Amino acid sequence: MSTTERPRILVVGGGYVGLYAARRILKKMRYGEATVTVVDPRSYMTYQPFLPEAAAGSISPRHVVVPLRRVLPKAEVLTGRVTTIDQDRKVATVSPLVGEAYELPFDYLVIALGAVSRTFPIPGLAEQGIGMKGIEEAIGLRNHVLEQLDKADSTTDEEVRRRALTFVFVGGGFAGAETIGEVEDLARDAAKYYKNVKREDMRFVLVDAADKILPEVGPKLGQYGKEHLEGRGVEVYLNTSMDSCVDGHVVLKNGLEVDSNTIVWTAGVKPNPALARYGLPLGPRGHVDCAPTLQVQGTDYIWAAGDNAQVPDLVGRKAGNPNAWCPPNAQHALRQARVLGDNVISGMRGFPQSEYSHANKGAVAGLGVHKGVAMIVMGKVKIKLKGRLAWYMHRGYHGMAMPTWNRKIRVFADWTLGMFLKREVVSLGAIETPREEFYEAAKPAPAAAPSTVPAPQKAKAS
Repeated sequence: MSTTERPRILVVGGGYVGLYAARRILKKMRYGEATVTVVDPRSYMTYQPFLPEAAAGSISPRHVVVPLRRVLPKAEVLTGRVTTIDQDRKVATVSPLVGEAYELPFDYLVIALGAVSRTFPIPGLAEQGIGMKGIEEAIGLRNHVLEQLDKADSTTDEEVRRRALTFVFVGGGFAGAETIGEVEDLARDAAKYYKNVKREDMRFVLVDAADKILPEVGPKLGQYGKEHLEGRGVEVYLNTSMDSCVDGHVVLKNGLEVDSNTIVWTAGVKPNPALARYGLPLGPRGHVDCAPTLQVQGTDYIWAAGDNAQVPDLVGRKAGNPNAWCPPNAQHALRQARVLGDNVISGMRGFPQSEYSHANKGAVAGLGVHKGVAMIVMGKVKIKLKGRLAWYMHRGYHGMAMPTWNRKIRVFADWTLGMFLKREVVSLGAIETPREEFYEAAKPAPAAAPSTVPAPQKAKAS
């Protein structure tokens, strides 16, 4: 860590906002003007819109993440967690991956912790559920699904087979609809290589408590997305929640009960609960309460943005909605990070702050290869696309939004190769326990049990 007397700009979180804000600050900063320190439990940033494609094998998992130390060579990157913040002393407590916690002084603070999966106290969910917030979960889901096909192909037990081939997804927003669309594509392609497994043997179930899926693209495209998934054999249950999933026995509010080894939870997100320990003003849902300048309310040295921030939507408020807030998506996070970085530099130099204002440009969603929906907003005109053209818009937008040209090129290379080569359907499930086989070979042999057979008697001399 730096021992200089330069002011320290502490960025808590190395996700989308943390990475882009730190890059912006380093770009605008004069040489030696300040020290930028980024603290995150992971040493990389994950581009979450690509997690469904990583789970389906359309993109290499390593190309979905961006190493912080490589992208921020002029910053200090600490792998750990900020557990508490003392605003009076301007000191943060950092808990590293190993070793004792220590205090880190700062002069300016950026809160970019992002969000975590929003869960409910449903019996069995913690033990059975699979999330989709990190690249580890996407890799695990891919391996798990292919492993279920292996089980179903190899067993003669009909109950085991039916359980392995039933896939339940809870949540019909972007994450849920995109993930079930991509995974259904993966399973359909993989089934071609199994003698005893066909697509007709599989059961895909999508559950959402709302009355529609994909609300971000509007009701008409959301209805198209529902009908499209149903046309591919996906059962969609709306206005329905999951009551329990103990031992994989899924019970839905509508009375449906199924047994499944695969329960994927994508029912929304919530601000990182660590915010409650920082002593910052929070909104009703736990977000950091920010001014339009992205400064935390009541402070002049703390900024926040992205999924963990409650940022006024100035465009919506000018249109007549006094309670408009910026939605938590990558479109706003990217632009907020740039304004935040500029405002940190302005605040450090004593200049006025700029307000964040951005009109929604629309939304895109991929539902598998050559399938998608898109709503493009151009002023007062909304252009609605579906099918292959929407899928191209989805890939084009997110491909260009991927941080760094290194990762952009790698992602587009994966897509290009996918046009000519068949999808990989190899399960690397053993990657979760890589030392198991070596341990079995190296562990000491069990001590031989003492023999109960009496020793042979010597023959008596005649």
